[in-house]
Amino acid sequence: MGASAPTGILVVDKPGGMSSHAVVSRVRKWFGTSKVGHAGTLDPMATGVLVLGLGKGTKLLTYLVGADKTYSATIRLGVGTPTDDADSAPDRFAPADAIRNVDQASIARGVERLTGNIEQVPSAVSAIKVDGKRAYDLVRAGEDVQLKARTVTVSRFEVSAPELRACEYDASPACECVDLEASVDCSSGTYIRALARDLGDSLGVYGHLTQLRRDRVGPFTLDRAVELPSYEALGERVEPAPLISLAEVASAVLPTVELSREQAVDVAHGKFIDVPAGSGERVCAGLYDGILVAVLESRAGGRALKVATGFAQPADLNNH
Repeated sequence: MGASAPTGILVVDKPGGMSSHAVVSRVRKWFGTSKVGHAGTLDPMATGVLVLGLGKGTKLLTYLVGADKTYSATIRLGVGTPTDDADSAPDRFAPADAIRNVDQASIARGVERLTGNIEQVPSAVSAIKVDGKRAYDLVRAGEDVQLKARTVTVSRFEVSAPELRACEYDASPACECVDLEASVDCSSGTYIRALARDLGDSLGVYGHLTQLRRDRVGPFTLDRAVELPSYEALGERVEPAPLISLAEVASAVLPTVELSREQAVDVAHGKFIDVPAGSGERVCAGLYDGILVAVLESRAGGRALKVATGFAQPADLNNH
């Protein structure tokens, strides 16, 4: 009998210049399985934490997609691009005198307006669907895409002192710009390049990202991330990295309920169980002896728990 399919969560430090889909493709080759998914994309330019699920771990991604995130970025004020980042050529340039009027106080006011619960219009070149099609596909087809504002939460938006510098681009004569190093804590769905764009617009000088790194997704930080092997290295059969267990991940992102063996077997059969003492959560992870049996949700007015997403079969509990 062959080895069981890999199951768990893998945190990858995504390299720059790769799409999230390309990372998934490489991980499939690395682990020898087709069942791989990710919990939220990173733009090709961006690097950092990308959370992937393998095997039954793909079902757990649903509970990770909405996790808050931390980013570090470099914002360039004075220059705008169609994608609001360095993946497209600059097409808007602020006059030098406007750039020189940008000071730390005006930047601080702009940052303050973009902190808290804000209405943000995502960048048009994004994966958001419009009438069933990705916005970036519509833009590339020449359509004028106007996305609706959405409420997001920016709980921390800190920037360094502004650095005035000369910058040259092929499409323009020499110009001046201001670079800022930024750190952002935000809710899922927040576009950091839109923050750069909106900060620049509020100052009347345009803005875009020249660097973006995701430092954290929920409880997963860069110190849990593994380096992605090259295709050449995979040809030499690189040993797969250890996966984070479903139980550990579920315990990190959801309230937990310790099940008795009888309850675990009932849950594995899809049965309702009475709510264990001390559990009043609407959604929780049902654990038994280090196994994630299921994600459970309350029913019957909060008196019972029902399987929302099952992870273990009765046979999985036999040796426990």
